[in-house]
Amino acid sequence: MIIFGVSISVVVILFVGIFVARRIDGDSANFLVAGRRLGVPLVAVSLTAAAVDANATVGNTDLTADFGFWSGASLALGLAICLTLVGLFLAGPLNSMKLFTLGDFFNLRYGRATEVISSIIMVISFTILLAGNLVACGYLLERFAHIPYALGIIISVGLVLAYTIAGGLVSDAYTGAIQTAITVVASIGLLVWTAMTFGIVIPEGMGPFDFEQLTSAAHGAPINWATLVALGIGDVVAIDFMQRVFGARSPQVARRACFTAAIITAVVGTIFALVALTASAVLGLTAADGPVLYQLLDQWVPPALSILVLSGVVAASFSTASGAILARRAFSSPSPSTSCSPAWPARSSRASSGCGRAGPPSSRPRASASACASSSSPSSPPSTGWRTTSSTSRTPWSPRPSTAGPPCSPSPSA
Repeated sequence: MIIFGVSISVVVILFVGIFVARRIDGDSANFLVAGRRLGVPLVAVSLTAAAVDANATVGNTDLTADFGFWSGASLALGLAICLTLVGLFLAGPLNSMKLFTLGDFFNLRYGRATEVISSIIMVISFTILLAGNLVACGYLLERFAHIPYALGIIISVGLVLAYTIAGGLVSDAYTGAIQTAITVVASIGLLVWTAMTFGIVIPEGMGPFDFEQLTSAAHGAPINWATLVALGIGDVVAIDFMQRVFGARSPQVARRACFTAAIITAVVGTIFALVALTASAVLGLTAADGPVLYQLLDQWVPPALSILVLSGVVAASFSTASGAILARRAFSSPSPSTSCSPAWPARSSRASSGCGRAGPPSSRPRASASACASSSSPSSPPSTGWRTTSSTSRTPWSPRPSTAGPPCSPSPSA
């Protein structure tokens, strides 16, 4: 019964992802950054779905049950800190640059060699993140559907690929809305059930206000701080977060969405940690017998609530895996022409975007969006080989000739 209910939620997510894929219409800007049309709600839930993954739920409960609140909750809280920093310092400037991938920024700011090196590093790191979320799905299918672990991972990959490759960031954003709704409702429902059934029980020395976990090496402080710093600062260049920032319709939308996602991520992560502490104190559950959350859902939680929570875990894993695949695909394809922002001018006149430049950065005038639009020829060829033109034919890619002029941002539809 449990796996049947989870399967229904997966089918719904898959259907929505494929259905909205029609909005792509062969346009690379629609695929990579959803046409830069996303508002605060869609960007916020998409960022939340990327942050609240299997690590922030299943991994969180395992670490919390064994080592205390700050060992597990730091996974979600670190990502919440990251989203806050992105909203404060990066979301606005990067969104205004009209980039398609984070690698484009490194190209504009530091040159092609840096772009290639950074892209390789980010793709490798996100392969690990992708694998971690698929592992959670594999364990889930093995425990509840008795499907072999390896086969479960293969099935999960196929389902994620089906709507991600078809619909890009558009599919990811709309399915992210469903996934975030499921996760939030499931976490609140699980907290309420736990409180009404057992109460919220905190083992001594393991609670959120037991700050020895952050000050004493014997209580894991170095590891806990390493988690907070690595995720809070290191993840500000996470490519799945950046793709969603680039898809926001304006810098203000990108900032507000980051702050909203940070709050939701912190709340959901704290809820799962509190549930894990209670499960450890009252039921004696530990990660030695398998994922703590799966043990709790399989043996104690009512089936209906188990279906909802497991659907949220699967949805969270799918969303993060989808974001990782989408970002990797963006790096593997030639990006349409991008612009440079006055916030981060190129280091030399040789670093170019879609429009040419003359003179050193300090001597170049700033160009407004209208100036950019007027300087781009309507007859310019499309900047990627698979983008559909206004007719039904496809036009091969050819480089845009460089002409002297101010930095500008060609319209994605040019």
